[in-house]
Amino acid sequence: MASVWAKSLLNLQLLAVFFVLLICLPHGGGQKKKENLLSEKVDQMMEWSSRRSVVRMNGDKFRRFVKAPPRNYSVIVMFTALQPQRQCSVCRQANEEYQVLANSWRYSSAFSNKLFFTVVDYDEGADVFQQLNMNSAPTFMHFPAKGKPKRADTFDLQRIGFASEQLAKWIADRTDVQIRVFRPPNYSGTIALALLVSLVGGLLYLRRNNLEFIYNKTGWAMAALCVVFAMTSGQMWNHIRGPPYAHKNPQNGQVSYIHGSSQAQFVAESHIILLLNAAITMGMVLLNEAATSKGDVGKRRIICLVGLGLVVFFFSFLLSIFRSKYHGYPYSFLIK
Repeated sequence: MASVWAKSLLNLQLLAVFFVLLICLPHGGGQKKKENLLSEKVDQMMEWSSRRSVVRMNGDKFRRFVKAPPRNYSVIVMFTALQPQRQCSVCRQANEEYQVLANSWRYSSAFSNKLFFTVVDYDEGADVFQQLNMNSAPTFMHFPAKGKPKRADTFDLQRIGFASEQLAKWIADRTDVQIRVFRPPNYSGTIALALLVSLVGGLLYLRRNNLEFIYNKTGWAMAALCVVFAMTSGQMWNHIRGPPYAHKNPQNGQVSYIHGSSQAQFVAESHIILLLNAAITMGMVLLNEAATSKGDVGKRRIICLVGLGLVVFFFSFLLSIFRSKYHGYPYSFLIK
């Protein structure tokens, strides 16, 4: 009887060891498989990045290397539409800045396998756009190493613009990866300045015997007005922030030239504001001319009416744009 109990106890012990091995072995094998899969993904991303700073992805690559676990690296994705038939000029401009940023990271001493830059073109990954319910381009998103993207992981392109420096600052906030932007040398400004100096120098040389035009008040006033119009229309803001020229709604194809927020603007909007300010200024000049000149009364009356019309109409237009950007502004004049 004791031998039977001993054999039963031995069988139970063997059975317990078998179940323990059955539970532990697959888990260890699965962990090893997970590590191997992660290593393969990192190696593949590093290989692609060594060939090109921005990795192009279709739907399958996006789901495997960006969305699917395991993943211990962050991915910056630019969703865009670069094909000529899409006629997205903003996409091309944003892509140039994105390439500058990716190259700055790729060739920096801090480059590692913790951050990768990728791009998904609509014509190569339309299913990705549908999966993310994305209806505009370009769009920049950060996919963190752990967890799902949050609201702050989508770059606020309309408010900040797409300059490389602004993108680098956003990436530093989301990933703690600091990227120093290195731009390729651009000699166009130097060449333009040299041409301008040459032109002015040549003009002064040709008119060296008569330099009275330098003291022409009207000429200096026109030059000063050009500078004022450029600055008050937001050209310096455009230069710093690098906003898109305009925005085209991909759903209905409607193009917006005026930004709906008071915190941002389009390049086309600054051009419109410049022309409106110039028209109002022209109206004021005509009113002043009508009041101070000593010519024919009928002619002065016509000049006065034209100047008044310019001021009234274009100031109304300018005020309506102001109302559309500063929601809740109560005042309007002629045009709402």
